[in-house]
Parts: sequence; C-alpha cells; structure tokens
Amino acid sequence: MSEPDSELSATAWAVLGVLSFPGEDRSGYEVKSWADRSLQYFYWSPALSQIYRELKKLESIGYVTSYTAPQDELRNKRLYRLTDAGREAVSTWAASSPIAPPVLKHGVILRVWLGHLLGTDKLRTVLTEHADYADRMHAEAAALEASAHRQKIWPYSELALRWSTRYFESEAELARRLLKDLDEMDARNAVEPTAE
Repeated sequence: MSEPDSELSATAWAVLGVLSFPGEDRSGYEVKSWADRSLQYFYWSPALSQIYRELKKLESIGYVTSYTAPQDELRNKRLYRLTDAGREAVSTWAASSPIAPPVLKHGVILRVWLGHLLGTDKLRTVLTEHADYADRMHAEAAALEASAHRQKIWPYSELALRWSTRYFESEAELARRLLKDLDEMDARNAVEPTAE
C-alpha cells in the first residue's frame, strides 16, 4: 500500500470511511445521515456543505466517482461510490497513520476553569446541562449500539458505538461528581476561620 494522502482533511477521511461500507452508493445527504448516526458519537459529524466540498475534492483526485440518478419525477440526485484507489487510500490511512492523542477541547471544563468569573450558581447550571446532554447522548448511542448488534452486519460499528455509550455514561458521571466537588468547595469556603 502507498502512503496515505497527507493533503486530505479529517473530514475527507471520514467521508471515505462512510463510503467504504458495503451497500448502495450514497448521496451527500446520505453520507451526512450516516455521520449523524455514527461518527458524531465518537468523532464529529461534519456539516453537509463540508461533505459536498470533500466529495468534490475526492472525485477530482480519483478516490470517488459519481453519477446522477433519478430521485423522483422532478429531481435527480448525485450518488457517490468509492473507487479502488479510494478504498486503498482509506485502508492505508486507517492502518498506518500515526496514533495521535485525542484532541480534547472541552468547553464545559473551560468554563469550570473560569468559574471565578461565572460564580457557583451559573457553574452548577452549566454542569447540570452538560450531565443532561451526556445522558441523552448515552441513550442515543446505546440505542444505535443495540440496533447494530441486532443487525449483525456492522460488528466494528457496534464496537465503536459501545465505546461511545460508555464514554457518554462516564461523561455524565464526571459532571455529577464535579457538582458534588463544587458543593464541597462551597461548604469549605463557607466556614470562616476562627479568630485566635
């Protein structure tokens, strides 16, 4: 296998990855739908405009092909298919790209770090909202994991969704533990030292 194309963006590799799954050719909208039902739980789901931009670039370098197919009586849609060169490129990228540490840009923890500007009450609201969000994502990922398990055709997707389910469960628990830590910090700060 040749070296993976270093000029491709992470979004391009994600799009190639979606197209690498067996089945029918996919429209840009269908690539976005797949990303929303899988990638967003452990990577991110690119915007539809990003997907179309990457599909155009991938087609220009020969990693995908496209054709127009009827959608209904009035409209057609463009469908995309992974080429052999595209499959080799994404396989090579997945197998040989350096394993880099995950990039953590945690907006909630950034707010905790800036807690001296927010105050305890606002910080409690932020942490509670984050725990609720993590609970929702946990439930969604768990439902998709169960669906993947029942279908038995995407075992590696099931594993990725299992990791996502555990991640969001942990994220909710971390937020709730931080709320308890915040309560303990407030209780300590409320106790004034006695004068000697």
